[in-house]
Amino acid sequence: MTASLSPKLVLADTAAALQWYADTLGAEVDQRYVAGDSIVFASMQLFGATVTLKDGDAHDPVPSPGPILELTVDDPDDLVHRMLDAGAETVFPVADQPYGARGGRVRDPHGVQWLVQTPLWLTPDQVQAAIDAMGG
Repeated sequence: MTASLSPKLVLADTAAALQWYADTLGAEVDQRYVAGDSIVFASMQLFGATVTLKDGDAHDPVPSPGPILELTVDDPDDLVHRMLDAGAETVFPVADQPYGARGGRVRDPHGVQWLVQTPLWLTPDQVQAAIDAMGG
């Protein structure tokens, strides 16, 4: 069976989001279709994945809070810094996390949250011990 899975983002201003993702994250827009002033379908290539987008409407309202996308990169500090410089806001700062990653979360200007991280290569026992120490 051939299959693929990609996130679909329903946004208030897809045109502005596409521009932000291109300028800030290097996205490449593949397709863009409009009906009147609304983008009814767009797709972009971003970090090796296809992401589809559209403007919110009666059938697909803009979710609140927005979606969370998890992104693994070599240098989360650098990428989060670039995102913040381009208007994102910190949800939680980049730090070594007890679940075995260095990462943080930001919300881009379009409401999408990005969990940006890199693995720290802890063993499952080390991760569980760190979580237990937090009282979780």
